[in-house]
Amino acid sequence: MTERSTGGHFGFIGLGNMGGPMATRLLDAGHTLTIYDIREEVVRPFVARGATAAPSPAAVASSAETVFVSLPTPEIVRAVALGPNGIASGNRIKTFIDLSTTGARVTGEIAEGLAQHEIASIDAPVSGGVAGAKAGTLAVMVAGPRETCESLRPAFEIIGKYFWLGDKPGLGQTMKLCNNLVSAACFAVTCEAMVTGVKSGLNARQMIEVINAASGKNDATERKFPRAVLPGTFDMGFTTGLMYKDVKLYLDEAAALGLPQWVAAAAAQMWRLAASELGPDSDFSSLVKVMEKWAGVEVRG
Repeated sequence: MTERSTGGHFGFIGLGNMGGPMATRLLDAGHTLTIYDIREEVVRPFVARGATAAPSPAAVASSAETVFVSLPTPEIVRAVALGPNGIASGNRIKTFIDLSTTGARVTGEIAEGLAQHEIASIDAPVSGGVAGAKAGTLAVMVAGPRETCESLRPAFEIIGKYFWLGDKPGLGQTMKLCNNLVSAACFAVTCEAMVTGVKSGLNARQMIEVINAASGKNDATERKFPRAVLPGTFDMGFTTGLMYKDVKLYLDEAAALGLPQWVAAAAAQMWRLAASELGPDSDFSSLVKVMEKWAGVEVRG
């Protein structure tokens, strides 16, 4: 149960599949919001609830001392933070909080750019999917000045479970990319195993039951397959293109550290192929369809 807040004022930019539910939870907790999104249709419901729509990121940053952003790509985050009419142009903001998956190096660039305007930067990427964003059960991976992060902890805990990882910009991003690699690779290899089993004559639902009682149990078998693959709904709420983007970002970070990545590289190839064949806007759970096509079977319950 969410604890009622004292009603602070925040800016919030990006009201998509993840940002929308997180902003809603802040409203539900008694906060007021100044919001911005390029899509008028997602702004209107928030205005109806009392939020103030701003015409630009700069206007949001001229309205609130703390601004959250939840955006799809590093390039968009950089433009919103540092570009024309961006957050750096605001005259009130003191703290920028990036809930997106941006990558440690881009986060460092943004932190350096914002510091020139005396704006503190916190990276706080989240994990747990759309359901977690709605329920307030996300993992919130926070990096930045500890005192500032701790002062904002009540707001973070409206969104999910708070983890402070250090004061170095980008530590939260690295944690998120490591998590998403594990998630992406696990789902891909689970798809391969399930298609192999069904092609051999095993029942898909029984396979999931056995794996979940054995050593292969993972989030793909416990949650994603039963919810989206076996019933054929493919509605986890995160796109194939974004999953590939996250794995690619992980590989870029690992390369910058000089680390070989044999398994991650194979997973990236699979997600790149799926984004090409199924389209980047397809739900990531539809990855299994690529392997089903090769095998001539369907993995359904």
